[in-house]
Amino acid sequence: MFSHIMIGTNDIDRAKTFYDATLGAIGMPSGSIDGGRRVFYRSPTASFCVTKPIDGQPATIANGGTVGFACKSREQVHAWHEAGLANGGAAIEDPPGERGASKLYLAYLRDPDGNKLCALYRITDAT
Repeated sequence: MFSHIMIGTNDIDRAKTFYDATLGAIGMPSGSIDGGRRVFYRSPTASFCVTKPIDGQPATIANGGTVGFACKSREQVHAWHEAGLANGGAAIEDPPGERGASKLYLAYLRDPDGNKLCALYRITDAT
């Protein structure tokens, strides 16, 4: 559905440490830094990028925005959440767990720059 997601940071090294840990917990390889301004995480179908703003102004968070990362299990959701907390993220909303009748297992964090993130596992009848 999308080709890429890009969010801002004011500290590319701090962002890389955080996202290497959280995305590594769900099976993504370490990001690659492009020109010292951006770090890219690529899958076969999409890219996630953290960048210093091109206009030179400070990065700010998107009010109402959330970036969701697909997980393969409840355990991956927890590993992602723990990696985020250990690397400068902040827990927000309810603790990791099932939400409502929608058969979703979710965890939420704010990254070190304040961006709202979610790890999501779609529960199937077999799990």
